[in-house]
Amino acid sequence: MTGIKDKIVAITGASSGIGEATALLLAERGAKLVIGARRSDKLVALKQRITDAGGECAYLITDVRKAADMEALVALAKERFGRLDVLVSNAGIGPISMMDELRVEDWE
Repeated sequence: MTGIKDKIVAITGASSGIGEATALLLAERGAKLVIGARRSDKLVALKQRITDAGGECAYLITDVRKAADMEALVALAKERFGRLDVLVSNAGIGPISMMDELRVEDWE
């Protein structure tokens, strides 16, 4: 992975699993992070790990089901770092239904 140094990256679902691993790797490679998830204790701990290692990181409690939370995550990136270069949309929801039911409103 090249060209990530000094990029501003927001990651949803950053409190554990793939999101956490992605945040740690990108921070190690020099990205500046804005991390979001629903579990504040995990976000605080991850931010601390990143900053202790010399990285830059901000966090925000974020529920991807709420458009306002996503807007706030982007706003935090712009406020803290002046812009947002990459959004890693790692967190998600999984409404279950048959495709032919076309429950588009559930996905929105």
